Amino acid sequence: MPVDAVELPKSLVSISRARLKILDQRGLPETVAYLDCSELSEVISAIKNLAVRGAPAIGLAAAYGLVLGLDDCADEPTRIQGELRHRSQALIAARPTAVNLSWAVEQMLDFAATKAAALGEAGWRDRLYQQASKLFEADRAACRAIGIAGAALLKDKPSILTHCNAGSLAVSEFGTALAPIYQAQADGLPVQVWVDETRPVLQGARLTAYELMAHGVPCRLITDNMAAHVMSQGWVDLVLVGADRVARNGDAANKIGTLGVAILAKHYGIPFYVACPWSTIDLETPTGAEITIEERAGDEVRQIQGVWTAPRDVPVFNPAFDVTPAALIAGIITERGILKPAALSEHAPEVTDG
Repeated sequence: MPVDAVELPKSLVSISRARLKILDQRGLPETVAYLDCSELSEVISAIKNLAVRGAPAIGLAAAYGLVLGLDDCADEPTRIQGELRHRSQALIAARPTAVNLSWAVEQMLDFAATKAAALGEAGWRDRLYQQASKLFEADRAACRAIGIAGAALLKDKPSILTHCNAGSLAVSEFGTALAPIYQAQADGLPVQVWVDETRPVLQGARLTAYELMAHGVPCRLITDNMAAHVMSQGWVDLVLVGADRVARNGDAANKIGTLGVAILAKHYGIPFYVACPWSTIDLETPTGAEITIEERAGDEVRQIQGVWTAPRDVPVFNPAFDVTPAALIAGIITERGILKPAALSEHAPEVTDG
């Protein structure tokens, strides 16, 4: 049974190759507002400041952002390529951990180098824009496939705990970790979700709870330090999270706090699954030890939604992500099926000349 569309604000709305509307997720759930972007710098700012977040969503924002403001670029292939490379470097530097950002940019650059792009010839800007839209549609299809693959796990494990937000607000549509939940609900399964609030920016409390309630999925919000208690009572059947980058050996980087949840799940014998599109899997990075972990401003920890909760000058360590070792992961749910972490490279597409 297909998942019905739910009227939620979209993370990205592409108006044209000259305009991109980005949902400002910092105001959710109280305020729904969009940033109207017509310049690359506006997209970069939205990515850095978490107006748009979620690995697939920032990758798609970057793909569209690469095209914005190109009307002033001369119709000369070498100059176009140079401008695209310059823009790509700026986009990739915006947030270093999520591989979908660099993946989407590189997909656009690869297309620009083909005969199909025909840079400098009539319509080249439109062709680049159409390629970004193809990436968007591919992500939609991947999310649906992840939902179908993952829903099978919930038939006898309907009580799920999740961390951060890996729903429709983090992707093009439906989500990654939330997609199996939405699909299971559509299939008539009695799913229910424990929602970690996810300090310090509260993506679980502000975004995941908001999404699940809009979909009519029974859920309960808990603070992050309640997860162990909930698991100890036997109330969690399965843990399901997203990822920002998965290394070749199956180690997975996700929102800070995920590692602790995985360790708890191991202790209580609860299967721990990661859901992500194949574009999140980085076969060029051998292990999680090589994943760059973004560190963010200390005020994210000193404050909660702009209210000071700590001394204003207290030193802060604020990594945005941690890495869960592959040994703690039961499987990785992708559009190619549920894969064992140690077997990711076996499912990579073959590379052929030409």
